[in-house]
Amino acid sequence: MSFFLIINILYALFNLVLIMTWLKMRREKQEETSQRNTKLTVIIPVRNEEDNIVKLLQDLDSQNYPFENFEVIIANDGSTDQTESFVLAFQENAKFNLKLLNILDDKSSSPKKRAIKKSIEISSGELIITTDGDCRVFPNWLVSIEQIFKTTNAKLVSSPVSFINEHKFWNTAQIIEFASLIGSGACAMYLKKPNMCNGANIAYTREVFEEVGGFAGNEHLASGDDEFLMHKIAEKYPEKVVFNADKNAIVLTNTQADWQHFYQQRRRWASKWKYYKDWKVSALAIFIFVVNLGVIWSFITLNYTNLFLKLVFEFAFLSLIIRFLGHKDKIKYILIVQILYPFYVVFFGLIAQGKGYTWKGRKLS
Repeated sequence: MSFFLIINILYALFNLVLIMTWLKMRREKQEETSQRNTKLTVIIPVRNEEDNIVKLLQDLDSQNYPFENFEVIIANDGSTDQTESFVLAFQENAKFNLKLLNILDDKSSSPKKRAIKKSIEISSGELIITTDGDCRVFPNWLVSIEQIFKTTNAKLVSSPVSFINEHKFWNTAQIIEFASLIGSGACAMYLKKPNMCNGANIAYTREVFEEVGGFAGNEHLASGDDEFLMHKIAEKYPEKVVFNADKNAIVLTNTQADWQHFYQQRRRWASKWKYYKDWKVSALAIFIFVVNLGVIWSFITLNYTNLFLKLVFEFAFLSLIIRFLGHKDKIKYILIVQILYPFYVVFFGLIAQGKGYTWKGRKLS
């Protein structure tokens, strides 16, 4: 039995576990509470988001959560467009407490972590919720997050993120690829082995943020405001890091418009892998890399058994996640993306060993 065949058998079993875990998680129903009295702080770090920020603020103005019980802090990180003026104009008639925090562009090595940290310093909420300036949220977004926070007594809540549907293949490919990350990350949390989350939709208590020292220890890394913090919290409270499998909690954002932006974003994400302190998280990343390397080898050697093992079980899992995220129409494209995906994983796995990338007009490392 070849090495790659063994790897693909293990990967098939891995996907089978994910499928069973996801189905079990979706069957569970959280207890409901109608109090909605937790004080929330929504932090939105932004840089040059004049095309998007008003839409998000309008979504927040339509929340079915008591307006007196949440505040929103826009951390304006050196925007050079009209982001600041748009926020100030909206502030005049906002139903909720809207604060604008202007942060000087001091060439920080981790602008987003700095923006979040400074926002927490002036915040008043018990629960900190972060999202991005180019996101959209549903009317029960805050209700859903507070609900699971209350019923599970969680320290960190990770909620689903997906992309706005544009009916283009470039958009479709990103939706399918990202669904695999959201789904596998959710299942890992349910199994009390959290490994990934997304800063566009996470919540954590102010108390636990201070208890673990916030972003201390990885301030020098531009990326990782979400996962490194989650790992620190999970180290102390593995039972209290939970996934919010509620469609009302889904945050939608834009896909990367072109290859150049996609390349820089994925390089930014991949740059975190080498800094994971938990060996299990690093081992999983290496395992996925080897699986996809094996698929490329299967194309070269025409070994269709390997391909079958990977594609069938992975397809079944992805179909469940994509349907949950509201993209049922994308299921028919999964196979195409599955064939292309291994080349993408191997490519970015290799270039992640290099240093530096460009993001929001800045060169970071």
